[in-house]
Amino acid sequence: MKKITNFLALAALLALFACNNRQQAETTDLAIPVSVEDIKKHPIEMYVNTTGTAKAMQEVTLSSEMAGQYRLVNNPSTGRPFKLGDRVRAGQVLIRLEDAEYVNNIALDAKKLNLEIAAQEYEKQKSLYEKGGVTLRELRNSEVSATNARYDFENAQVRLSKMSIVAPFGGVIVDLPYFTQGTRIASGQAVVTLMNYDKMYLDINLPEKSISEVQTGQEVIVTNYTIAEDTLKGVVTELSPAVSTETRTFKGKLLIENPDLKLRPGMFVKGDIVVARRDSAIVIPKSIIMSSNRGKVVFVVDQSTARERRITLGIENQDYAEVIAGLKENERLVVKGYETLRNDSKVKVIR
Repeated sequence: MKKITNFLALAALLALFACNNRQQAETTDLAIPVSVEDIKKHPIEMYVNTTGTAKAMQEVTLSSEMAGQYRLVNNPSTGRPFKLGDRVRAGQVLIRLEDAEYVNNIALDAKKLNLEIAAQEYEKQKSLYEKGGVTLRELRNSEVSATNARYDFENAQVRLSKMSIVAPFGGVIVDLPYFTQGTRIASGQAVVTLMNYDKMYLDINLPEKSISEVQTGQEVIVTNYTIAEDTLKGVVTELSPAVSTETRTFKGKLLIENPDLKLRPGMFVKGDIVVARRDSAIVIPKSIIMSSNRGKVVFVVDQSTARERRITLGIENQDYAEVIAGLKENERLVVKGYETLRNDSKVKVIR
């Protein structure tokens, strides 16, 4: 009888142990898997977004000012004739026009000699005038002759300069119409287009609601899909105080720094104007913020339990938001698996 009693007691203990194990397993199985991140402080910026077409700060199309035989000059950097994409310096001769008859008619050497003679005569007359050898009228006549000779010589130099197409600023050749070397081209023929785009500008139109946020001097982050891995820096340089009654927008202009020429004239770009910045703040992804009848909420994990936190937001951008109340640094924020959580839900943290 005693053996039967002991056997029944052992069976009861085994049944109780098995039941506890089942309850623990069920509790473990009911824990919701979540991923968490420790809350740290980060910088955050708020933007006003705009788009537009980037344009070169300097652009010019040079045309021939006289007829002549076309000669494309060699690029000293390559030893070959200039071509599309070559960089040029200010004052560099790109194209020469040759016309022997035109040069002879200018008679530059004769005008230079005449200038020297007139200048010498004037100095002679001035010396004589100081000694009383000539009248003031004779001195003035010699001065007029010297002045006219100087004007003739300078005008001849200007006419000769028209035979050379010179870069007015440093830049890049972006258009170079083809002409056979030595063929005669007419006056007024477009022969080369230059752009300087190490600095660029962007004409923008901003919504009326941003008129109090955007100011000149604000930093701009510029991106283009062809240079997705790089961002360029810009600045707001001009803003119109007037709002269009038709579009409800106001105009502005951005200056873009482009030292490596990664951005090209004509590219469509996006500009993010930085209108607010925090150097150190609790920043969380906007995608994990949920709305409830009590406001904006997120979840944190405290000893395998999800705790709902109502939060107050500060500045925000497209992806992130600043939290100014409701969260503390180093708390474990739920970033995955939050969709089905309730306050005090049991969770299992998976990294």
